[in-house]
Amino acid sequence: MRPFLAGVGLAVVLAATEIAGQQPPVFTPFGALPVLDSYLEALRQQVGIPGMSAAVVRDGVVIWEMGYGFQNTASRIRATADTPYLVGDLSGTLAATMLLACVEQRHLYLDDPIRKYGAGLPEADVTIRDLLSHTTPGAEEPFAYSPERYEQLTGVMEGCESRSFRKSVAQLLESNAMRDSVPGTDLWHSDTVLREGEFEGEDVDRYRHVLERMAVPYKVDSRGRAERTELPPMPMSASGGLVSTVRDLARLDAALDSTVILRQETLDMAWNPLITPRGFVSPMGLGWFVQSHRGERVVWHFGLIGNAYSSLVVKLPDRKLTFILLANSDGLSAAFQLPSGNVTRSLFATLFLRLVT
Repeated sequence: MRPFLAGVGLAVVLAATEIAGQQPPVFTPFGALPVLDSYLEALRQQVGIPGMSAAVVRDGVVIWEMGYGFQNTASRIRATADTPYLVGDLSGTLAATMLLACVEQRHLYLDDPIRKYGAGLPEADVTIRDLLSHTTPGAEEPFAYSPERYEQLTGVMEGCESRSFRKSVAQLLESNAMRDSVPGTDLWHSDTVLREGEFEGEDVDRYRHVLERMAVPYKVDSRGRAERTELPPMPMSASGGLVSTVRDLARLDAALDSTVILRQETLDMAWNPLITPRGFVSPMGLGWFVQSHRGERVVWHFGLIGNAYSSLVVKLPDRKLTFILLANSDGLSAAFQLPSGNVTRSLFATLFLRLVT
């Protein structure tokens, strides 16, 4: 954790709900949302995030959205709900969604070995289910969060749909009206893409317009000072590359909750902890982290691109309530050890959960 967070953190942000044993406010559109708004801004400043966007979705409707700080500190362009960010590992939830749709259509099976689709890992018996849940069969510690291993699902998805992974993602974005999302920052180089024949010129132009207004990435030091960073072009894969906005991610969230993309029984399988044959209860389901908080199921995921971007999605699926955050530094994720599988390590997630549960 950064030094300026130690001893401050949640005590500052949640002070108003801790005084004299007061309970957090009941979450209603006109109740806790103003409280969430003011606390998020205070916490953003404590962490030193230059720009951040947030949204809350309930029953498939965005009931609140906000931008904080600047997507570009030099030009003083403010962050909004339509500001695009690289979402990092959160891209993996799209891969899981598309792969589970393939499972529903019986184009592939969760217990298929990934070598069947040309993917390769040292362990010969690794299955699609293993990669989706970040587990390793027979290992002493079955769970280990590894975006590098998860990336092997890129080829599995291409085997399912017989087209590039990027094209599959583009179709998912298009079908859910996610017009401010881009499958890979390398699409900025439109000449290369057009030569490869993946997209029409009109699509490439739209993607480039989105990339032109992307939030600028920043490295933030222990004193909260932000310095612009540069990233190489990033292709779309099962574990990264997606550029999106909180408003677009809210559209995808609404489609999932309304079972437009996946059936309810598939979501139930993905959004409950995986139990291995040896009885190990994983902190993940299929493509999502899952845990219980105050007796309520919490489904979540994060993204982290060091010294550049971070993201967080926290879902209460039994209430169809979702909290989405994107930032142009790694401040949403880097300090909180989220790969261990405990979302309450995050000050941002804890803020939301304390206000709503």
